[in-house]
Amino acid sequence: MKKGYIFEAMIMAIGIIVLGLSIKGGIDNFVDKDRQVTVKGLAEREVPASRVTWPIVLKEMGNDLPSLYTRVKAKNEAIIRFLNAGGITKEEIVVNPPSVYDKTAENYEQANITSRYNVTSVITVTSSKVDAVRSLISRQGELLKEGIAILNDYSHSVQYEYNELNDVKPAMVEEANKNAKTTAEQFAKACDSSLGKIVTASQGQFSIENRDENTPHIKHIRVVTTITYKLKD
Repeated sequence: MKKGYIFEAMIMAIGIIVLGLSIKGGIDNFVDKDRQVTVKGLAEREVPASRVTWPIVLKEMGNDLPSLYTRVKAKNEAIIRFLNAGGITKEEIVVNPPSVYDKTAENYEQANITSRYNVTSVITVTSSKVDAVRSLISRQGELLKEGIAILNDYSHSVQYEYNELNDVKPAMVEEANKNAKTTAEQFAKACDSSLGKIVTASQGQFSIENRDENTPHIKHIRVVTTITYKLKD
């Protein structure tokens, strides 16, 4: 019986020791979790747009469809010559089928109709030659000499894009991480501590926006990283 009691006592003692170590480890982990700092790092850049889409809108009105077609065709050809002379190739130009609006189809009173048909033609320029296209946009008034008036249509506005994000991503993430670490080091110094290992790190999404409404061809890129460091004495 004594031997049995001794064995049970040993097992109980070992269990108490293991339990004590587990509690100590849990307390240490709890303390370590409290000694952390979470910081954010920001990186920003301004870059020129790498692609532009310019819809050129032309409208003609009249009562005779064949003559309207001839006028639209001639003006489209003049616009394409203007674009070609400015360095835009045929591969960068799409002439969309014209759309025809017939006022009589909307039950207008015949007496009020001066021009039955309204024909809209859209030529779309899509190019990586952003500067060349911007130059042509500023010179489009030259087409007035040929009787061509390009409409400013809000539903067909000029669009600028930046498609080279992968080229700047690595450097921007590195910059954001450095900025985050600098902030963490300043915090640790103020707390009489030093930085330990990284506990967690996450990269926010990149955002690409126009720098402002007046310069949509300049893009503002932004990314924020979030990093949690351990603090140590």
